Amino acid sequence: MSQPISVDVPHNLGAAEARRRIQANLHKLEGKLPAGATVTPAWEGERLRLDVAMLGQQVQANLEVFDTRVTITVLLPPALAFFGEAIRAGLRQSGAALLEDRTRTD
Repeated sequence: MSQPISVDVPHNLGAAEARRRIQANLHKLEGKLPAGATVTPAWEGERLRLDVAMLGQQVQANLEVFDTRVTITVLLPPALAFFGEAIRAGLRQSGAALLEDRTRTD
């Protein structure tokens, strides 16, 4: 594995609400990945582990939910390390999207 990529996504939701929103928006992840990618989520307390299969590679990601931020850490295989900065930028955008609340209509 190459060096992990880590991104903090700040919020003011509290841990419980952030976790609820992430869970509600998980289905959006596969749409942001290359065609054929699969995402397998597993919660362990306030940590969400995501096993992602894409482009013939396995990628592991962890989201740690805190009261004021979500820390996303991705372990890339060497074959995908070249895309590290693009992935970091995508994590910032996707992380914020996971915290959106689409249940409100105001």
